[in-house]
Amino acid sequence: FFVSLLLGILFAYTLNRLVVWLELIRIPRVVGASMVMMGVVCALALGAYSLREQAQTILDQVPEAVSKLSAAIARLRQGEVSTMQKMQTAASEIEKATSQATGLAVRPKQMATRVVIDSPTFKLGNFLWASSVGAAGMIGQALMVLFLTFFLLASGDTYKRKLVRITGPSLSKKKITVHMLDDINDSIQRYMFMLLATNVLVGLLTWIALRWIGLENAGAWAVAAGLLHVIPYFGSVVTATAIGMAAFMQFDDLSTALLIAGASLVIATVVGYFVTTWMTGRIAKMNTAAVFVALLFWAWLWGVWGLLLSIPITVIAKVVAQHVEELEPVAELLGE
Repeated sequence: FFVSLLLGILFAYTLNRLVVWLELIRIPRVVGASMVMMGVVCALALGAYSLREQAQTILDQVPEAVSKLSAAIARLRQGEVSTMQKMQTAASEIEKATSQATGLAVRPKQMATRVVIDSPTFKLGNFLWASSVGAAGMIGQALMVLFLTFFLLASGDTYKRKLVRITGPSLSKKKITVHMLDDINDSIQRYMFMLLATNVLVGLLTWIALRWIGLENAGAWAVAAGLLHVIPYFGSVVTATAIGMAAFMQFDDLSTALLIAGASLVIATVVGYFVTTWMTGRIAKMNTAAVFVALLFWAWLWGVWGLLLSIPITVIAKVVAQHVEELEPVAELLGE
């Protein structure tokens, strides 16, 4: 519930400026909110439709990629086992020679008892059922976020006025509340614009690099890199791992796959560390240690959604702390 609520609020803050622009040209707010939401849904559907063939090709190649990767890992393990066997044989020969030299008899080795653990068999029906339930839950949550975003956009400044009235009759408190809400609105809009710009930059650079290397389905991988870059730190690792598997399946060379995965990770790291950090500091004026601690806390609390929402929540908390006298120490801890 809270994840859907926060996502709806963030999207409403992000899209509110478009609805305000439509109001300036005499379009009613409800109609403008409907137009904006329809535009967002159509853009998402068009993007998914344009990438459907590349995505289907990637999904069809997943079993082959897994089998190839398993075979490569098995070869590496076999090489490690043979090396260990040689070392054990050499150690035994040295021990035997040492024992003979000192006149001591070599104790016969005791046979070790082997324990075989039967792992549970993979059941396709259970996997498909769990996947279907998870997909249905995600679709339901997405619909909740869309409807909540629409209602918040259509309501306009209703909740802002209610919050101002709740603060009481004091004019100074009302001014503080208005300034705080305006700062939150401005900070969230600038942060979401920064997120959009950096994700587009990551996707564009990834597409250029993968096209230059010659990796198949570079467009789909670039879109995935841009989308997963929303999740700080871990999204880039997931993208690099998937791109590395695709490169290994195409080139059938582990070193080449690692280089391509490393290139994707370097692009995301450079953009995330330099561009995103600089722009986030300009927008929220927060120190990186506080951002990372907040990231760990919300990831522990909400998992992947916590990674996605940690920075916006921290930005809102800092803005609120700056305008409330009792919370000024919190703002000082979060600030630069």
